[in-house]
Amino acid sequence: MSSTPTWRKRRYALPAAGAGAAALVAGLLVWSPADSADAGQSPAGKDAAAFTAVAAGDIAEQCTESDSGCEHVRTAELTEKLDPAFVLTMGDNQYDDARTEDFEKYYAKTWGRFKEKTRPTAGNHETYDPEGPLTGYKNYFGDIAYPKGKPYYSFDQGNWHFVALDSNDVSDEQLSWLKDDLAATDKKCVAAVYHHPLFSSGEHGNEPVSKPVWDILYENGAELVLNGHDHHYERFAPQTPDAEADKDKGIVEVVGGVGGANPYDIQDEQPNSEKRISGSFGVLKFDFGDSSFSWDFVNADGGTEDSSPEYQCH
Repeated sequence: MSSTPTWRKRRYALPAAGAGAAALVAGLLVWSPADSADAGQSPAGKDAAAFTAVAAGDIAEQCTESDSGCEHVRTAELTEKLDPAFVLTMGDNQYDDARTEDFEKYYAKTWGRFKEKTRPTAGNHETYDPEGPLTGYKNYFGDIAYPKGKPYYSFDQGNWHFVALDSNDVSDEQLSWLKDDLAATDKKCVAAVYHHPLFSSGEHGNEPVSKPVWDILYENGAELVLNGHDHHYERFAPQTPDAEADKDKGIVEVVGGVGGANPYDIQDEQPNSEKRISGSFGVLKFDFGDSSFSWDFVNADGGTEDSSPEYQCH
């Protein structure tokens, strides 16, 4: 039988005009964005300031452990085994309309076990809530997602500065905040997390609304951008906001919409795309060093399907 469960039905929707790109409490202790903590694990052979994080987007479909093929159950179990210092989500945490009751019924039962060490970002599905855009998202995550009263924020760990952005509304206010936030940090390495990727070979494709964010990140020497939205895994070589290869100053982008939502096909391979995997669920396991980073794409069975090069911070 080939009928598709209701929780597996795909819902396509692009951000509204003007919506944009923009999208963690550290694992072993709670801290404010202004404070820095070096909590986390130090992988063998890495410097003492190293820590591990798990990242994924497009996570909780409307299914539970009792439903055969409910993948966010498996990716949560995998994340628990990996025991990261903290968890990054790249939007579309809860399907389809991300209502408060949906978060409580589905996401909370699996990925909710990491709530206190999760640094979330919102996706387009968080805007579909009948009670209002991001209402369920804010009700569920609370101050974790809104530490400064806005759905974008930053935090430090080790020698890294992370910015978590709202890709549904790249307002002038948010862009101004981003410029000021990056100008104020003294950390050597910078990563950004948000939902809509500027570059993607998947069904949604490139999201130009992310371009202003990339321009600011590139100008400020950022290293890494993590996105979801397209339901596949993809890594890109360092590049400029105009898709020109740049091994010296370029930003590395990773698409990781593999947390549990039904996969999308690879459709239009983009320049500088180095690896694309469709059909696998899993998480990205990042090793952040004092001046370096690398990651593995680990599938829900625990197998490593891709390993990145080790990159040095600019």
